[in-house]
Amino acid sequence: MDSRLSRAVERVSSAGWLPLGTVGTVLLFLFAVQLLGAATDAAAPLLRRVFFRVVVGDASALGLSWLAAYALGNGSVVAALALSLFTADIVSAPQLFLLIAGSRLGAAAIVVFVGALDYFQKERYTLRESVSLGLLAFLLTLSIYLPVTVLGYVALPWLRGPFRALTRNWSLVVRPFSVFRPLTAAITARAGPALTVILAAALLFGSLALFDRLLGTVDTETLRERFFSRLQRTWVSFAVGLLVTGVTTSVAFSLGVVVPLYNRDYVTREELVPYVLGANVGTLFDTLLVAVVLESTVGAAVVLELLAVATAVTLAALVAHDTYCRAVFGAYDRLLDDRRLFVAFAVVLLAVPLALLLVPLAAG
Repeated sequence: MDSRLSRAVERVSSAGWLPLGTVGTVLLFLFAVQLLGAATDAAAPLLRRVFFRVVVGDASALGLSWLAAYALGNGSVVAALALSLFTADIVSAPQLFLLIAGSRLGAAAIVVFVGALDYFQKERYTLRESVSLGLLAFLLTLSIYLPVTVLGYVALPWLRGPFRALTRNWSLVVRPFSVFRPLTAAITARAGPALTVILAAALLFGSLALFDRLLGTVDTETLRERFFSRLQRTWVSFAVGLLVTGVTTSVAFSLGVVVPLYNRDYVTREELVPYVLGANVGTLFDTLLVAVVLESTVGAAVVLELLAVATAVTLAALVAHDTYCRAVFGAYDRLLDDRRLFVAFAVVLLAVPLALLLVPLAAG
């Protein structure tokens, strides 16, 4: 009886702190975005010189963001940094598109590296146990975002006009975030642009990490009972993944909720595929929010184009669900059954973004 009472009190306490913590974390996130924008504007001459020395051509931008997502361990922070560079006129619209796309590819691969590192260090689990869900999620992300990156980049000149027209009136009539401007200006003036960029990135990273911690207090059992029991239906599974990730802006949370179900065989990998694909679309919502907060209508148009192309490719994959799953699962099983092939695959995940960044630099 005492244990039940203590659990009930703990749930009430958590439920009471969750809304307050969420508001505080969101305000910290918005402040970090505003501070990043102010610092980037102030540091624009320096950042422009550094960026043009490192990035030679659009392919380099893709490689840079892919590697940056590895280094920071968070694709959302990389996407926010890319948008701040765009608002400071340091990167072009095509480069912004590739920077955001690269952040998604890099973020998805992190879980594979973490699982592989755990396997090779401890070898307490089999390779399948160590990287199972992470590899599946990455292959699904790769299978969508590679064609999305190519198609979106090629179609950008034709899609730019319609999406800019769509986002032209997205500027905020009431500017609630202007309350942060005196403080961001004071911090930038006192600390200097370079240090402020680092501080803003740290605050941005910290706010997202705090939000993930807050989401860890959510009663996930209730979510599983109400939502995830319906994952057997392809389109419902896709909608749930899209909704949960879009609302929480956290792929770590939306995938973490289903890990116990997958590990206990309550959900098959066929049922999980639409959910992960929905999560991969929903993860762009926070990037769109950053563009709106930075008051970049062109940046919002670029993010919206990426979101639209990703949605179209994802829907095409879902229409051909069985064929698509067979292709993904074929690659998945081969990688987990052959250790040498998996190691080669992991090396490629590091070599490709390095080549995208360094080859144009060497050639230039």
